[in-house]
This record gives sequence, C-alpha cells and structure tokens, in this order.
Amino acid sequence: MNKLTNYTRLIAVLIVSAIAIVLAFGLGVPLYAQIVISTLGSLIALLMLIDMVKILRSGKFGVDLLAITAVVATLAVGEYWASLIVLLMLTGGYALEDFAANKANSELQSLLENSPQSAHLLKDDDIVDVKVDQVQVGDQLVVKPGEVIPVDGTIITGVTSVDESSLTGESRPIDKVPSATVMSGAVNGDASFDMTADKTAGNSQYQNIIRLVKQAETTPAHFVRMADRYAVPFTILAYMIAGVAWYISKDPVRFAEVLVVASPCPLILAAPIALVSGMSRASRSGIIVKSGTVIEKLANAKTFAFDKTGTITKGHLTVSRIAAVSGYTKKQVLALAAGAEQQSSHILARSLVAAAKDGVPVATNVTEITAQGVKATINDQTVKVGKPGFVSNDPITPLGQTAVYVSVNGNYAGYVAFADELRPEAGHVMAELHESGVKEIMMISGDRLPIAEEIANQVGIDKVYAQRLPEEKIQVIETIEKKFRPVVMVGDGVNDAPSLAIADVGIAMGAHGATAASESADAVVLKDDLSLVSRAVSIAHDTMKVARQAVLIGIAICTFLMLVASVGVIPAIIGALFQEVVDTVTILWALRARNGRTKHLDLIPAQ
Repeated sequence: MNKLTNYTRLIAVLIVSAIAIVLAFGLGVPLYAQIVISTLGSLIALLMLIDMVKILRSGKFGVDLLAITAVVATLAVGEYWASLIVLLMLTGGYALEDFAANKANSELQSLLENSPQSAHLLKDDDIVDVKVDQVQVGDQLVVKPGEVIPVDGTIITGVTSVDESSLTGESRPIDKVPSATVMSGAVNGDASFDMTADKTAGNSQYQNIIRLVKQAETTPAHFVRMADRYAVPFTILAYMIAGVAWYISKDPVRFAEVLVVASPCPLILAAPIALVSGMSRASRSGIIVKSGTVIEKLANAKTFAFDKTGTITKGHLTVSRIAAVSGYTKKQVLALAAGAEQQSSHILARSLVAAAKDGVPVATNVTEITAQGVKATINDQTVKVGKPGFVSNDPITPLGQTAVYVSVNGNYAGYVAFADELRPEAGHVMAELHESGVKEIMMISGDRLPIAEEIANQVGIDKVYAQRLPEEKIQVIETIEKKFRPVVMVGDGVNDAPSLAIADVGIAMGAHGATAASESADAVVLKDDLSLVSRAVSIAHDTMKVARQAVLIGIAICTFLMLVASVGVIPAIIGALFQEVVDTVTILWALRARNGRTKHLDLIPAQ
C-alpha cells in the first residue's frame, strides 16, 4: 500500500468513525451505524485482500491475512465496533509506518536542503549568473561569502574557509588556499574566491550524494522477510487457538475475539521501522546505507576485505625520510625541494611544502619540465628537484620507493623520500571487527607484496593478496567459501568499483573517492574516517537486535492475549483496544534503533 493510499484509508476510517458515533449515539440509529461500518470494513478488507494476493504472487507471505480475517469475523458476528477499532489500528499503523520512515530519514533529507541552484560565471571580466546545470568543466566561477559552492573545482585566487559538515560530518571549518580543491554543497566562509570548475553539476560531489540519498529512499528494505519467517508460524498458531476456542465453546464469537487480539502489526511494522531507524542512525554518523538488506548483511558479516591505498592508508604521500650529502643538512635539502616545488600543483609538492612548514625559501624563475621535475632560482643558485637524471650528471642510485632528488648548481645535494601514511585508527578498526564476530580480515591490494604485508602486520590483518588487478580482486572475493560469508569489501577508488559491486556488501570511502566506487557500493562513508566502517557494523548489530526484540515482544504479548481471549474473558471490543497497546509497544520499541551508544568509539583516538 503506497503512502497516499495509507493516509487516505486512515482519513476514510476516521470520517466513518465520526459518522457512526453520531448515528449511534447522537441520532439513536445504531443500525445505520452498523451498515456504514460494515460497508467500509468490507471495502477495506477487500482492498487489503487484493494487496495480499499481489504479495503472495511475489513469493512472500501476506501478514495481512490475520487482520482481514479479524475484520470479517467481527462483522459476521455483529461486533462492528470492534471491527472499526481493528480498521483504525490497521490503517493508523500503516500511516504511522510512513510517518516513522519519514522521521527516520530526516537526516538523509537534510542533504537536499542546500542543493546548489545557481553559479556566478566569470566571463570577459563580467560576472554572469547562470543555472548550476549550465556550468561546464573549465569555467571560471566566483563564489561569494556565505554561498553554497555550486560544483567541484579548484581555487584560483582567494583564501577562505568552508563548512563541509553536510558532506563529511566535519564540524570544523576547513581552510582553503589557491590550488586547493573544493566540493559542491560546502558552504563558503567570509571571503570570496575564484575557482575553476573541475566537474559539471551532475558529476559533482553533492549531486553524487543526492543520488545515493534517493536510492536509499526508494530501495525496499528486504529484511521484512525476517517478519515473514515469523508470520507463517504465528498465523498458524493464531488460527489454531481461535479454532480450538470456537470448537470447545461452540460460539463463533470466541473465534472473532481471539483473532482480534492476534495483531499482525509487530510483523508488519516493527522490522521495517527498526531498519529505517538504523539507516537514519547511520546517516547521522556519516554513513549512507542504501537499503535495509545491507544492515542485515553487515550484522552477519563473516569476512572483511580492504583495499590498501586510500582505505587503510590515507592515500596521500608524506615525507618519510630525508638524506643529505656532505655540505648540506637534511633541513636544507627539504627547504630547497619545498621552495622549488611550492608553486606546483603536484601531490608531492604539497607534501614537501607541508613538511617544510615555515622554512620554505622564495623561488624565482620557476620552470616545470613535464615528467622530469622543476628548475628554479633560490638565493641566486640554480636548484633542480625531480628525477636523478634530471637534477644532476652525478651518478645517483634511485631508491626503491617514491622520492625526489635535489641538486644545487648541478651538484647532487640529497633526496626526500615519501610513504603513504597509515590511518591512525586502522588498527582499532580491525580489532573492533574481530571482536564483533568477523572471522577473517584480508587486504586485497594492487601494491607490491612487501609493502602490503608491512601495512597488514601493523594493523592486524589476517591475510594479504597483493599486486591484484581489478579483475583479480573480483576473483579473490568470488572464491571465498560460503561459511565465511557475507563478505564486505571496503575501498575508495575506481579500481575498487567492481569489487564493491560483487561483494555481499560494498562500502566506499566516499569522502573524496571516485564516483564509480560510491555508485557501485551498498554503503558510502562520507567522512574520511575508517572507524566509521566498524561503527556501521556496530549500528547494524544494534538495529538487528532491536528489530528482533520488537517482533518477539509483540508476538509474545499477542500470544498471551489470544490464550486469555480463548476462554471468553476479553470481549471483542476490549481485545481491539488491547491490540492498539500491542502496536504502540512494538513500534516504540522498534524506534529505539534510531538512537544508541556505539561503545567502540571510546576505543578509537580522536582524529
């Protein structure tokens, strides 16, 4: 039943209830009230029966059967007021489910509120306002103070700070300088800046997240199959108790009285509401989960597979070692390299400048030679930074790792080596996953085996698959035994997209990751923090626990009420009111999945 139908049916039942009360107690014509209620009850029961048949044809068990039978039975024995209460319960329950789903998704919907609509295009020294969809790659834009950044791009001029909280969950404003990248959807601070559009609006970060939000809303939560598994024995039990009560008492009213309290709402509402609530809780933590099925699989995951670069490591190189020949100090070599590279947009240049901090000398006559290095004048000396053969004619033995070499006036001065920095939270994440019941954690990387093994040993990974191409990563996942499934793959790049798609659950580190990875994944981590992976698992465990509790509590209460009703001490109308209590208890219990404390956060150091 769609949302419009649910609300429409509830309104219809409320209107008929008011009419019936007026007819029965205001005008004193209860017969007319019975006719009105019976007509509406029969109509809604028929519509529910049609819906249930559609569900049965799809291969699922229709849990509305008990409610339909209860409505028909109470109408047949003349308990039309009880029938009206059951109808109010049923239509109100479905409407409440829609309300709860909307409430639980409010955090996801908030992403849509600041969607960029327009952009200031810089054209022939004039500023022209255009729709954001008209912005092309390479266009120069002006972003004014307090505005939402329209598309992903790179700052040309200007220094500012931006609020990326709606994208990454980072509450602290992020400082941005020329050559820094900015994401659409972030809010500019107090200073304007000029930028170059690197992507169109449709391919920018904010629109990618919006697509994920829409998919999360429209993908059905298949976990209701858990409720279906409970529905079959529960329905059989209800009919058995009602049938035995009718057989012993010889009174068909007893059959109706039992079925009235056999509320299917714990099965219809509790599990889906708990799942949507868990998805909402995950979104507040910076994790978009695309469906309820993902929650169930995460809670039962037996194997986790991680990419290395950008996932277990930070994905950007930092200075790891500096060497200097006689006549130079390490500090001088680093300063010379940073000074020559400070105007370059290369990733190594940014790492050099960051490592040198305030000790970067002024460079002039800077010339960048493609694929070789940079030449500059520093303190009236010619400084070259780059490959060994470019910087000097002296014999230089290249390192077996990423490095830049430095020469002064043609004389070799030393080198600066780089390494991909390990995420400080990685070891805690692996420990948390093992503690949560994950049997095996593996790394599937395209990097060389010695490097991959070193990283794996540092963080506590059980098995390493190195030098694997994207198609080979898929083969590793496909060969994982059934007893080690579900398997979860965590990655961030385009090369991880096929693996994320083929795994039982794919999690993309999507804060700055590739579009292909995010779109092929089942869940996306919006903040650049690996600890959110173990947090997602913890939330999934809590959600599934609450869902089962809500369903079982409802079934237990209903079973007790059915047994009591079978001896004839609960009139049908009182039983219908009891049913409302059962519904309220199970729904409120399921909504507990929206909140909770994830204990593992105490173990992970602040970033």
